Amino acid sequence: MKRNQTHVTEFILIGFSMFPELQPFLFVTFFIMYILTLMGNTLIMIVIGLDQSLHVPMYIFLFALSVSETFYGFAIVPKMLVDLVSVSKIISFAGCAAQMIFFLGLGGTNCLILTFMGYDRFLAICYPLRYPILMNVRVIVWLVAISWVGGFFISLTEAAVVFTVPYCSSNTINHFFCHMRTVVKLACSDDNTAEMIVSVTSTVGLAGSFLFIMLTYAFILSTILSIPSTESRQKAFSTCASHLTVVIVHYGFAAIIYFKSNTKDSSDNDTLVSLPYTIITPFLSPMIFTLRNKDIKIAVSKVVSQKIFPSMI
Repeated sequence: MKRNQTHVTEFILIGFSMFPELQPFLFVTFFIMYILTLMGNTLIMIVIGLDQSLHVPMYIFLFALSVSETFYGFAIVPKMLVDLVSVSKIISFAGCAAQMIFFLGLGGTNCLILTFMGYDRFLAICYPLRYPILMNVRVIVWLVAISWVGGFFISLTEAAVVFTVPYCSSNTINHFFCHMRTVVKLACSDDNTAEMIVSVTSTVGLAGSFLFIMLTYAFILSTILSIPSTESRQKAFSTCASHLTVVIVHYGFAAIIYFKSNTKDSSDNDTLVSLPYTIITPFLSPMIFTLRNKDIKIAVSKVVSQKIFPSMI
């Protein structure tokens, strides 16, 4: 059975309309967090680019992650900020599709880069003698390329499923961006095949990459515990600490969104539930990598003093 159909050319993003009195505060808060996120990722990219000592696999992957997370923010936050201070919260059908493609594609890219960062630490700690051969520049380039291609292949597949189903006159999205699960609920058909495909693909993708990372860390932990020197054990684990922290934050918040109940009623709080994954995680990631990594902190100090403000030293 299908509901009365009208060709949908645009969607209305409800966003934070249910909290009108909080929208000025939310705008200021999210704007500051977004600027700090951009500054943090930009700082990481500049420091890694200028400091030759950081031109090693671990930090090349971090550079790639910072690039991906910067574009990830572009896909969501500017439109959300505009909607917070606008009466009209409309997004075109094509614009909604583009936003979803880039959000899913860059989110998938982030997951794959984090996965390959875990694989890099696994090789470095478990196979230190073979590491320079196993993780050379050519391999790194291929892995970063696979992250981008893989992320956008998944996003294009999911977006194709979402936007090839017919849509009815109802075009109100109960979210601050075109989240696939929220959009697909507006489909005219009572057949929930598209919704099921989207949910299964997202769940399998997230769970698969997370389990692979946890498997690599199981081997890493086993190897670290076998090291006789306490100092060597601490040094080995310190190279993984920031990555593991970001993984826990990233996948923990993602699990709240993708593994929760997918019933129609559960979408009512999707706006608030999605905030940690779309706003807070990108905000925390550069801070964690900067503040919990000794090499990055030293490199930041060096670049700031020698490259940015040389006249002050």
